[in-house]
Amino acid sequence: MDYQHIRLEQDGLVTSLILNRPDAMNALNTRIMTEIEHASRHFLEDENCRVVIFKGAGRHFSAGADLKEKSSDTSLVMARRNTALGARMIRAITEIPQVTIAAIHGAALGGGACIPTACDFRIASDDAFCGYPEVNLGINLMWHSLPLCVRLIGPARAKRMIMLGDNESAATLLNWGYLDKVVPRAELEAETLKLSARYAAQPPVPTQMIKQSINAVSSALDNAVMHMDADQNLLTAQSEDRREGLRAYFEKRQPEFKGN
Repeated sequence: MDYQHIRLEQDGLVTSLILNRPDAMNALNTRIMTEIEHASRHFLEDENCRVVIFKGAGRHFSAGADLKEKSSDTSLVMARRNTALGARMIRAITEIPQVTIAAIHGAALGGGACIPTACDFRIASDDAFCGYPEVNLGINLMWHSLPLCVRLIGPARAKRMIMLGDNESAATLLNWGYLDKVVPRAELEAETLKLSARYAAQPPVPTQMIKQSINAVSSALDNAVMHMDADQNLLTAQSEDRREGLRAYFEKRQPEFKGN
C-alpha cells in the first residue's frame, strides 16, 4: 500500500509510525485508519523491528475522528462493516508483536486517545491532554477501546473521563496511571528513544511472548463485552441528540440533549 497519511521511519531496531495529517491535526479519516491498520499488520512480517513508536506530526498527536469527512450512502450491511474499521485498526495495534510506545504531544482526543491506549506504554509531553469527547457529540465510545481505558485507570475514573467527555491534563493522567511518564516537550523525543532502546535490547522472543500473554490475560473478555459497540454507534448516530451534538460542536455552543 502507498501511504498518504502516515510515515514509517526505521532507525535500527526501532520503527516510528507517524500520523501525517498535520494540517488536519492528524484527524482520523477512513484513509489514515486503513493505513494504520495495514502498517500494523505489516509488523507481523518484520523480524528486524523490535519496537514501534506511534507519534503525530505537527502540533498535536491526533484530534480524533475526522468529523468533516462525509459519510457515503451505503447499505446497512456495509455501514456495519465500515463502522467497524476503527476497531480493526485498534485490534491491529494491540496485536503488533513488537513492543509499542506512544509519544503524545498536544491533543490526543477520541480515537486519537484510543491509539495510545492500544500501545504498551505511553510517554507524554507536559503540554499534552487527552479526552473522549464522543459523549458530548451524542455517541458512545467505540473501537473496542473502552476496556483499554478501564484497565489503565479503573472503572470510576474511566466513567468520569468517558461519561463527562472532559479533557484531562498530562499531570492528571500520570497520577491516574493513564500515562507512564511525562516530560518537558523538548525532551519527549529523547525520552521515547531511551525507553525504546531498553526494550530493543531485550531478547525478542521471550519479550514478545510475555507481551502476548499479558495482553491475553487482561483482555480475555473484551470481545465478548464490546462486540456490539459499532452497532451502538450506528444506533446513536441516528438520534436527534447526535445531530444536536454535532450542531453544537460546529456552532461552538453547549448542546441541549433531550434523550431522543
